Amino acid sequence: MNRTADVAIIGGGIVGLAHAYMALRRGLRVVLFDREEFAIGASVRNFGMIWPIGQEPGIGLDRAMRSRHHWNEVATEAGIWCNPSGSLHLAYNEDEEEVLEEFIAMYSNSGYQCKMIDPASAIAKSNYIKKDGLKSALWSDTEMTVYPREAIRRIPIWLEEKYGLVRLFGQVVTEVMLPYVRTTRELWHAERAVICSGADFETLFPYEYEQHNLIKCKLQMMKITTNVAMNIGPSLCAGLTLRHYSAFSKCKSLQKLSERFDNENPKLKEHGIHILVSQNNDGELIIGDSHHYFKTVEPFDSEEVNEIILTYLQNFLPVDNYKILERWHGIYPKFPGHLNLLLEPSPGVQIVNGLGGAGMTLSFGLAEEIVSKW
Repeated sequence: MNRTADVAIIGGGIVGLAHAYMALRRGLRVVLFDREEFAIGASVRNFGMIWPIGQEPGIGLDRAMRSRHHWNEVATEAGIWCNPSGSLHLAYNEDEEEVLEEFIAMYSNSGYQCKMIDPASAIAKSNYIKKDGLKSALWSDTEMTVYPREAIRRIPIWLEEKYGLVRLFGQVVTEVMLPYVRTTRELWHAERAVICSGADFETLFPYEYEQHNLIKCKLQMMKITTNVAMNIGPSLCAGLTLRHYSAFSKCKSLQKLSERFDNENPKLKEHGIHILVSQNNDGELIIGDSHHYFKTVEPFDSEEVNEIILTYLQNFLPVDNYKILERWHGIYPKFPGHLNLLLEPSPGVQIVNGLGGAGMTLSFGLAEEIVSKW
């Protein structure tokens, strides 16, 4: 094998795949390494949501919308299931409705494609939502859903077939000192390297990571099925989600909403819980999640957290006779106060990390920006 490449990418999750895609489209020879035989990290342990509505106007929203465009292209060409489902934020309380209305008023010309709709219109989009007490909803048509464990495994194969990606999974990269990239098996020569190592801050450039306040977030999720086939339509959430995403953070009415949730159940904030629901191409519901922040992640999952998630779910999506098919936790890196962490520890080496749980939403747009500067 010719062990030379224009670009070596370390990490086969969505951040690494996005950079591989952008580099290959420019005609560069790319080698992609991952320590596992297939991706098993945060990129396959999520909802599969491309979620522009959660990003603040400006860089975040623009990047999310460009990522959405690239997801459409990649899904079409690679034969990946992709549902342009849109999303519904459901309001059952006055304070939830106030936040949504304030959001619409504040950002009416900021690039969001959303509007307030009445209960009948919301029910028409998703007949399985809880109808009693529904006051209104925020409808956004920009959100999409893929099934991440299928998409993330298909994309590198497609990049190999279409663009000639050199795909070396099951190899640990132990050193990057350009022009050399050393693995546990072989030595490669590369002009550039992009380190997309996710929650692994220890293997490559650990000193550089230690200089920044990057933390690890553990989240708990589940996949369920019901005994009645149901198509929920859009991805769904309710008032609790409004205090999670930065898009709503500047709404003054958010404080009243947050105080109500704290009074009703302090464990919601203690465990960083908000509830999203997506549906995959098999009709299964992906539900979560919680947020716990560590330097070293606790390996044990809490059944109490899972019960809180399932209990709150009934507030907007009543599901009876469901079966929990899988429980799992994901771990993603977060750079508090920032959209991402970008470092250049040595000439030609780029660390791209810390997308804070928005990798599916932001990676293609971020990779486009980075590769365009080469």
